[in-house]
Amino acid sequence: MDRIAARSARIPKLSRFGWLMGLYAENHVRLVRLFEPQDLAVGRYVSSVGDGLDVVLDVVARHAYTVELRLSYAVIDPVTGEPDPSAHLRLYRDAKQVEATHCYVGRRWQDVIGMYPPPAQVVTHRLRMNTFLGKWVQYLAEQGHGVATLVPVSEATAPIAA
Repeated sequence: MDRIAARSARIPKLSRFGWLMGLYAENHVRLVRLFEPQDLAVGRYVSSVGDGLDVVLDVVARHAYTVELRLSYAVIDPVTGEPDPSAHLRLYRDAKQVEATHCYVGRRWQDVIGMYPPPAQVVTHRLRMNTFLGKWVQYLAEQGHGVATLVPVSEATAPIAA
């Protein structure tokens, strides 16, 4: 019996931060497989599969090692006039990770959990956002969205407000 207890004590435990980093890596695999955003130029792209819910991918900025993105549906919130749902993403090309920095326009982490939250609350919030992102990207893939359905859109014909 003691030998079994000793064996289970040697199994390393994954911290919540480690779990979060794993989510970032999984989200990178899913998003790159879906849209290959690391290769897209700055601009707006729309994916339509004929279900009435077009997906909008905005490549906001490209930097040496990161790409800033916004993923949303072409659906406007009647109260704010902004796309809903909406997730702001940071793709780390060198680390092969994708982080949801905030979801929904104007709802940065400070708006949701306050200016000086304890670290555990920040990690919990990031876990929730990035779990949502992973499930959403997986759902989009199951609906048929992908590189083949993604087309660039000029600003004049963009379906949603920037």
